[in-house]
Amino acid sequence: MKKWLIGVVLVLSISIVIEGFVLAGMLGGRSRQSMTIQPTGADVWSLLKQMDYSKKWRMWPGKTSLYPGKEPHGALLTTYVNIPAFMAIAGKKGVLPDGSMIVTENYSADKKMTDITVMFKVQAYNPDAGDWFWAKYAPDGKIESEGKTDTCIRCHGQNKGNDYIMTGPLK
Repeated sequence: MKKWLIGVVLVLSISIVIEGFVLAGMLGGRSRQSMTIQPTGADVWSLLKQMDYSKKWRMWPGKTSLYPGKEPHGALLTTYVNIPAFMAIAGKKGVLPDGSMIVTENYSADKKMTDITVMFKVQAYNPDAGDWFWAKYAPDGKIESEGKTDTCIRCHGQNKGNDYIMTGPLK
């Protein structure tokens, strides 16, 4: 039984390491400081498509698909996070690192996707609002808003102590 348990732990550990290498490869093998993705709606959308976030990223820890939401998002939400964000959330770090991305698919009560909202943490992008870049896309990827969006900052600013995050606690 002990050998079986050790084997399971070893396989899980190797999986986490491999996932880290895969992520690094998807980012072109560059360090966070030299990533080429810029805080623009077009670059972020291109990365999300390239990374196939809804299949390859994890859901927010403790959330399932189509969990209850509220305005201004949707009646139902599905939230995905990249590896840096997932590790910080799961580790109860209290703040997400630069390079973190949160993608929320917003759905109506009849489960029709209405839009996709993104938070992307970029070092020194907007220190007055936690360095978050915000974007909102139509389901087809058309940019509806992007950047230092006042509406997003005002609402999420109510949760400065949770790194502007509304989805769940970071500590």
